[in-house]
Amino acid sequence: MLSFWSDYYYLVILLNIACIVHAIKSGNREAIYLLIFLPGIGAAIYFFMEIMPDISNGNIGQQLLRLLSPNGRINEWEKRVRLSDTVTNRMQLAEAYAGQKHYDKAVDLAQSCATSYPSDQGILLQLSRFQFMNQQYAASIASFDKLNKMPGVRMNNVADELMYAQALEATAQADKAEQAYQRIIQVHHSLEAMYHYGIMLRKQGRNTEAKAQFERTKAEFSMHPRYIRRTIRIWVWLSRKELATLKA
Repeated sequence: MLSFWSDYYYLVILLNIACIVHAIKSGNREAIYLLIFLPGIGAAIYFFMEIMPDISNGNIGQQLLRLLSPNGRINEWEKRVRLSDTVTNRMQLAEAYAGQKHYDKAVDLAQSCATSYPSDQGILLQLSRFQFMNQQYAASIASFDKLNKMPGVRMNNVADELMYAQALEATAQADKAEQAYQRIIQVHHSLEAMYHYGIMLRKQGRNTEAKAQFERTKAEFSMHPRYIRRTIRIWVWLSRKELATLKA
C-alpha cells in the first residue's frame, strides 16, 4: 500500500491541482474546500461529478485540441475554402476564426456572405454575434434588429438576447438595455443576466438595486436543474465578490 502511494503520490497532487483550477474557473467555491481538506478522495469525487460530464459532452476534448493545435481548425477550413469557396465553408472558417478570437476576420467573412445572401437568417445571426464579439456594438444591434424584422423570426436564445442587451448598454442606451435585461431575467431566469444587470445598476450608482440583483443570483441558483448549475455557478461566485465590495 505504501509503495503504491509513493509511486502515484505526484499524480494525485497533479490531479488535485487540476481540479482546483477547474473549480476556480467555474466559480465552484464549495468544491475548493473539499479539494483542499480532502486531497485525493476529494479530487476523485470532483473529477467524476464535475469534469467527467464535460468529457462526455466533448468539451474537454475540444479544449485540449484548441490548446495543442490552436490554429488546426482554422488551417483545415482555410484549405476547404481554397478548394471550394462556398458560403458554408466560409461561414465555418468564420466560426474557426472566432474560436481563436480573430473576430475581425470572422466579421469580414460573415459580412461578405451576408452581402451575397442578405435574407439568410443564419448568416445574419452569426454576423450579429461576431460583431458583438469584435466590440462593434452599434453594428451588432443593427444586424440583430434587421434579423428580428424578418418574417417568422423571434430571437429567444438567451445568449443572443444577452448580447443584444449588453450592446445596448455599451452604446449608452441605458433605458433599452434595462428593459432587455429585465425581460431576459423574467423569461429565462438567467443568472448571467442578473449579474450583468447588477453591474450596470452599480455603474449608475443604484447600489441598493444592484445588491438585490446580486443577491438574486444566490437565491435562484437552486431553482435550476443540477446539470445546469455546473455551468452557471460562476455568476453566483462573481455576484458574491460584488456583494463583498458593496458591503465594504
